[in-house]
Amino acid sequence: MGFKCGIVGLPNVGKSTLFNALTRTAAAQAANYPFCTIEPNTGEVAVPDPRIYDIAKIAESKEIIPARMSFVDIAGLVRGASKGEGLGNQFLANIREVDAIIHVLRCFDDDDITHVEGKIDPISDAETIETELMLADLDSLERRVDQTRKKATGKDKEAITVLPMMEAALGVLNDSKPVRVLLDGIAAEDLRILKTLNLLTSKPVLYVCNVAEEDAANGNERSEAVAKMAAQQGAASVVISAAIEEEIAQLPDDEQADFLEMNGLEESGLDRLIREGYKLLNLATYFTAGPKETRAWTIPLGAKAPQAAGVIHTDFERGFIRAQTIAYDDYVSLGGEVPAKEAGKARDEGKEYVVKDGDVMLFKFNT
Repeated sequence: MGFKCGIVGLPNVGKSTLFNALTRTAAAQAANYPFCTIEPNTGEVAVPDPRIYDIAKIAESKEIIPARMSFVDIAGLVRGASKGEGLGNQFLANIREVDAIIHVLRCFDDDDITHVEGKIDPISDAETIETELMLADLDSLERRVDQTRKKATGKDKEAITVLPMMEAALGVLNDSKPVRVLLDGIAAEDLRILKTLNLLTSKPVLYVCNVAEEDAANGNERSEAVAKMAAQQGAASVVISAAIEEEIAQLPDDEQADFLEMNGLEESGLDRLIREGYKLLNLATYFTAGPKETRAWTIPLGAKAPQAAGVIHTDFERGFIRAQTIAYDDYVSLGGEVPAKEAGKARDEGKEYVVKDGDVMLFKFNT
C-alpha cells in the first residue's frame, strides 16, 4: 500500500535541499530502513516509530521492517502555472498523483539566494501556490460539470450521484476557497465521490517552514505567522532548517545526536516531518512480531481487522477468520505474546473489530 506526499514550493525555497536530505538519510540507514529511489525525484523513507524496537527486542526478531511512505520532489511552481507557465503542466500532473501536499515555505534571509517574487513573505508564497491550484481545479471542474449536468438531466445514475459534490466543490472554489473546506464532517459516501474528482485543493496540506540554522530550535516571526495561518485552515506546520537536515544526513549515526544537541534540537526535523506526513494521511500502524521479523503495517485510521489483514496479503482478507490482538502497552509491559495470553490480554477479534494504532496482531484465515 503506497502513500505519497508531494513536496511543493516556489523556486529557491529549499524543497530540493529538504528532499535530498530525506533521501540521503534513508540511503544511509538502508540496513535498517528499506529505501529505494523509484524515480529520480521519488524517495521512499521509513516512518520513525520507537515502538517497533521495543516489540522486536521482546520477540527476539532477526529483522526489523518499519512502515514506509514516499516523498516526491515536484517541479518548482511559478505564478501562472495553472495556465502552463514554467513547468506548470508537469507540476500539476505530478501533484494529482500524490495523497498529500508538503508545502515548503521560505522563512529565512539569504542575499545569495534570490526569491522569485523579489521578497521573503511565506504567507504570500502560500497564497500564490494555493491560487494556482484553485484555478487549475476551477478549470478542470468547469470543463466537466456541464456534461455531468446534461447526463443527470437524462437520468444517468452516476451523474446524479456525482453532480452535487461537483457543484459543492465549484461553489467553494468560486468563493476563492480550497475544496478541503468541504472535508470537515463530510459523509463517507460524499468523501468517496470527492476523491474520484481528484481535485488538487482537496488534498491535505502540511506547511514546512524552512528557517535559518539559528532559528531551527524555536522558529522565527515568519514561521509563527505560518503556524497561525495553518491553524486557521485546520492544517499543521513544522519548523525545519533544510541546511541543518542536509548536514545531519551526511554525519555518521554516532555523531548525529551530538550535532542535534549542539543546535538545541531534541530530534531531527525530518523525523517530525515524516511523522506529521503520516498523520496528515490519516494513517495508523499495527505490528506483526516473531523470531523472523517485527514489521509495521500501514492502514487507514478506522480500518477493520479483515482490511488490515489484506495489507499483508489479499488471501488474508478473503479468508479472514479472526485476529489475535494485543495492545502495544500490554505486549511491552507484560513481556510478549505468551505472558499477554496468560494475563488474558490477548483477545480474539472478529470482522467488525476496528484496529487500534499500535496493536500487535496475528491473523487466522482459511486458505
